[in-house]
Amino acid sequence: MIQGNMPYVKDSHFPVRIFFIILGSLLLVGAFHMQIIVLYDKHEGSLNGILEVTFVILYWILVSLFITEYITVQIKKTYEEPMKRIAEATGKVAKGDFSVYLPPIHSADKMDYLDVMITDFNKMVEELGSIETLKVDFFTNVSHEIKTPLAVIQNYTELLKKPDLSEEKRQEYLDAVAKAVRRLSNLITNMLKLNKLESQKIKPAPESYDLCRQLGECAISFEQIWDQKNIEFEADFEDEALIYADHELMDLVWSNLLSNAFKFTEPGGTVSVTQISDRDFVTVAVSDTGCGMSKATMEHIFDKFYQGDSSHATEGNGLGLALVLRILQIAGASITVDSKEGVGTIFTVKIPVTTEAERNERNE
Repeated sequence: MIQGNMPYVKDSHFPVRIFFIILGSLLLVGAFHMQIIVLYDKHEGSLNGILEVTFVILYWILVSLFITEYITVQIKKTYEEPMKRIAEATGKVAKGDFSVYLPPIHSADKMDYLDVMITDFNKMVEELGSIETLKVDFFTNVSHEIKTPLAVIQNYTELLKKPDLSEEKRQEYLDAVAKAVRRLSNLITNMLKLNKLESQKIKPAPESYDLCRQLGECAISFEQIWDQKNIEFEADFEDEALIYADHELMDLVWSNLLSNAFKFTEPGGTVSVTQISDRDFVTVAVSDTGCGMSKATMEHIFDKFYQGDSSHATEGNGLGLALVLRILQIAGASITVDSKEGVGTIFTVKIPVTTEAERNERNE
């Protein structure tokens, strides 16, 4: 039997009762045969020998037909019908129908190999359906994200052609075009980075470095933003915290998290970064007093192109957090989010502390 996710899986597909049915049937027909012989002995001389042999042959032909039919029915019910259902379902999936579902043949306590095959088939179809949905969503979102800045560029380019345009308006339109170009450039850059990470075309180059210094340098790069929005920035780091990771990729993590924090925090709010260490993990928390997120939004926040702001009023393309998640997965780290609408959001990153032996193993 197989033990695992399944409570119990039988080794043999045929139940033991079939053996006893066939044994009982053979004993029964054998008893009838013996009775025929006894009757023949009693009436010896009154029955024609050829007739008697013919009768015995016909009798065993009938017995063979009965056993053959019984076994055929069992094979058909046990193998042929389920395999036919699986073949029909596979044909539907091959044509793009991912709504196919095959009910198991037996209950959970009587499962066999075909039930396992059917269960795995249903899981496979469900996954294929999810992939197909993601593919459709991907192209829809990519089209939207590319179309929006292109439309802005096209509209303002037409306006810039006006001969009587004031210098003030001209500069305003040029700024709008530049902003749309940056948005389009960021989208393409993030798409390429995410694709390379997922296809493992980017090979991480982990090294030991001071995370606290990296966090400080990254935070300083947003100084102009927090000054413009009058946001209070708070930082609480240790003097030093060494981690073993790809410095450049981790820069993308902190930049994305801080960018989101400042973007969604209203003027006068607060953004903070705290870092603590223990024997097992180095933990970084990026928090803000922004608009926060609903539970539904938090469930999809790391999905590609997902944006909690369905109006796309805030600048972004929904790839930043997907990129963050993939980088942290590669680094063996984790990220969680805790948010409350109207209160704020906290992203917590936990990076495992690696020993020298573990580092050498990862480099091999």
